[in-house]
Order: sequence, then C-alpha cells, then structure tokens
Amino acid sequence: MTTYKGISGFAVQSVASDPSPSDEGQVWYNNATYAFKLAAVTTAGTWAAGGNLNTGRHGLASAGTQTATLAFGGYTTTYSAASESYNGTSWTNTPSLNTPGYARSGFGIQTAAVAAGGEAPPGASQTSTETWNGSAWSNNPTGLNNSREQAAGFGIQTAGVACGGFSTPPGINFVAASENWNGTTWTSSGNINTNRFYGAAAGIQTAGLFFGGGNPGALASTESYNGSTWTSVNSLNTAKRGTMGAGTQGAAVNFGGQNPPLTNLATTELWNGTSWTSNPNSMSTARNQAIGAGTQAAALVIGNDPPSTATEEFTGPGSPVTKTITTS
Repeated sequence: MTTYKGISGFAVQSVASDPSPSDEGQVWYNNATYAFKLAAVTTAGTWAAGGNLNTGRHGLASAGTQTATLAFGGYTTTYSAASESYNGTSWTNTPSLNTPGYARSGFGIQTAAVAAGGEAPPGASQTSTETWNGSAWSNNPTGLNNSREQAAGFGIQTAGVACGGFSTPPGINFVAASENWNGTTWTSSGNINTNRFYGAAAGIQTAGLFFGGGNPGALASTESYNGSTWTSVNSLNTAKRGTMGAGTQGAAVNFGGQNPPLTNLATTELWNGTSWTSNPNSMSTARNQAIGAGTQAAALVIGNDPPSTATEEFTGPGSPVTKTITTS
C-alpha cells in the first residue's frame, strides 16, 4: 500500500505548534489541536476582520504595512488630528498631528511618514506638510507648491509623490501637476492625464500607479508614473471614486469606493502589471473614503464613510496558508 513516507521520503511529524515557514504541500500532525495540517497557498484573495481603530473616521491617511501601520487625520463630526499605530492586532493612540485635517496625502512607513495637504478649518485646501519620526509629528517649513485635498500619496518619507486632488475655495479647481518630495521640499512634476480627486495609488516615487477617482463622476482610469511623467494604462473593471489601494506598480490591489448612484462598494480588483482582474472575494463591509496600506499579498483597509472604526485585512492570492485536513 502506498504511504505518505513512501511518496515523500519521510514520515508525518507530530509537533506542538504549526511550523513557520512551511513549504507548499508539507503535512504535519498538530498534537496540541489533534489535527492533521497541510501547507497550501491561496487561490483567491480573502478578507478577514482586523482590530478596530480607537477613533472612527473617514478621509484619513496612512503609511506602512498590514502589521505595522500608521493612520492619521480624517473626519468624524469634525476635523480630526488623531494618529494611531497598528501592530497587526490592535491600534494604539500616538501623539496627534499638529493640525486637524481631512483628505490628506499620506505615505511612508509606520516610523517615518509624511502627511501633506488636505482640508483643514475653516474648510479650505492646504499646502502644509508634517513629518512623523516614530514618536512625534513636526511641521515642515516647506509646503506643497499647490494647495490640494483628496489627492493620493505614495512612496517613502524621503522620496514620495502627491498626485491628483483639487483645491478650494473658490469652487473646485483640479490640480493636474503631481509633486515629488525629497524629504525636505516639494518639486512640481508631470501632469496626470485625467484630472481627478479621491483616486488610489501604489508604488514608489520612480514606479507608481494611480487609479480610480472622480471628476466629479466615478472614473476607471489607471496611470503609471516613472518619477516624471504619467502614462495611461488599462483601466479598472469598475469605475469608482473615494477608492482605496495598496501594493506596487507591478502588483497592486484596489478595493471599495463609490460609483453612481453614490453606492459604497465592497469589491476588490488585482493588478498584475498589465491589467486588472476582479477578485471573487469582497470586503465584508462596503467602504468609501477609507484608506489602504500594505501590499497586494497583505493589505489593510481602515475606516469608512460614514465614519467607522472597522478595519479589514486582505491576504492576496498565492499567499501561504495552513489548512486543517478533514475527512469531508
């Protein structure tokens, strides 16, 4: 009779905890849970509940990864200066921004982040920039060249980008020029091809991706950035504004947003460097004007409109998972 040892060359091990890392196809017996386990990979991205924010809000900004995130600013019933850090399980309040504000551009990592622009009291678009060093926010003496809110941000604290958005008052004036940040000052760079606000972005300063948004209706447009110029590429499958995203120029994830008639969405799309495909699993909560962080393999969505504390974690397709072997 064929045995597992005969096929694999070794017997099934009995262990008190699941091994990590494990190789795809590896089998073991967990003697603490009395179950046989199998190392596999996901075939589709999945969503699961994460820890709740301390302050529910929308229009917030973020920096970092799924297990080391910083979320800051936003709107509750008023402009918020709240800043919180996430360790993959729970949120902890950190020192607040110096200026309360909504719809800022955010980028960086949990210990080195940037917050730029946004809308602040009495309801006007800002040029202000604040930097985070892991323990406090500091006002940067040089602000954006263009006041803007509802712009997207991506990159690291010493090499970031703000793109899209609009300025007020008077009226809504789209800002076409993107701006590059070098850790100290902003420099105007290439214009986006399609003016929009509340799109999502992913990547680094020299290899970015900008997708979705509104003008004022929902858009599906996607553009790639090389550090100086924008190129139109294949569009999202569904037009959406107030949408979120994470990842890189070659492997991004898009989730949520809003499309006519102003309906919040829970759907997810994946970018492979060439085109977008719909992921079969959606968020448990339809969201708009939230924020994303992380990578395509491990992303996080934070907040909602109306203001919410709920977060969800995304595990992308092809990610390692441990399955329990059953007889069914």
